[in-house]
Amino acid sequence: MIIPAELAFSASDLAQMRFAVSPMWEVGTSFRLLSSGSAHPVHRPWIEQVRPRVAAAGLDRGWLAELIPSSGYVPDFLNPAPAGPAPTLAEELAEILAAPVGRVRQDLDRVGHDQGRLGPRLRTLYAEPQARLVRVVEEIETYWELALAPYWARIRAVLDADVFYRARQVAEQGAGHLFNDLHPSVSWDDNALRLLRRQRALSRKTAGAGLLLLPSAFTGPDPLTRVTPPEPPQLAYPARGVGSLWEPRPVTRTAAVAAVLGRSRTLLLSELETPASTTELARRTGLSPAGVSQYLTALRDAGLVSAHRAGRSVLYARTSVAESVLAASSL
Repeated sequence: MIIPAELAFSASDLAQMRFAVSPMWEVGTSFRLLSSGSAHPVHRPWIEQVRPRVAAAGLDRGWLAELIPSSGYVPDFLNPAPAGPAPTLAEELAEILAAPVGRVRQDLDRVGHDQGRLGPRLRTLYAEPQARLVRVVEEIETYWELALAPYWARIRAVLDADVFYRARQVAEQGAGHLFNDLHPSVSWDDNALRLLRRQRALSRKTAGAGLLLLPSAFTGPDPLTRVTPPEPPQLAYPARGVGSLWEPRPVTRTAAVAAVLGRSRTLLLSELETPASTTELARRTGLSPAGVSQYLTALRDAGLVSAHRAGRSVLYARTSVAESVLAASSL
């Protein structure tokens, strides 16, 4: 018989419940998906683009490969509680660097228990947490640039839409309705949140006050939790709309945009449905590499394109501003 973990709520806990969008939750869950080796039905387009880059950079054999196994426990210090609704990656990495030595070693003790032993890198992290966390953070930054930054505008739009939807649920129907609609394994009854598939016990005696809800694009199929008092417990759940995250977005009526930006710049924006390098864009469009580089520089200066280092090349991606402009032109 499965006994759900229960987290009791007082009026104060409900008053402290909040939402946040966390880059580090997306780092951990997306890396786990890549390392699992599976061909995910939803994220397959992203996996096919990103997995070769991650392997070429050696990240599948580095610090993250030991810290984030394909299954099992992930150290809690990698997911500091967001102080605000939308921390930047830099802010979260600063929190990781500031993690107390005791916290790091306690988490690594659990990793070693779950995995049978610590890998060679984690043994050095255990011995010198403050020095080695710098290396961990550097690798996270590299992974972010290769795997998530070029797609962040699209991912963030899905996460923000979920927060808006859930906040409206709370305003119109109450927190109980929100919890009962969050996921089949999550329910609310008698002033308590029940988590059917959590493996460890959960109570207010072992958790901080309130609750931090984090929509995630890569968490799934079940919610994930982090309980590290005195911080509020964190519940990362699959965001609504993830199923259509990588679907092509048709851009059919670009004449109006081309009249402002020019045909070549508009063509490049249309081609950046997925992030691409200058060489790849030149091949697709027939434009010269020099011309593509010049147009991309203009688009980046206008805030329509972002650039991300991927090894020896640079990947360009549409920003949220560009997505909005193209979407408006299709209406």
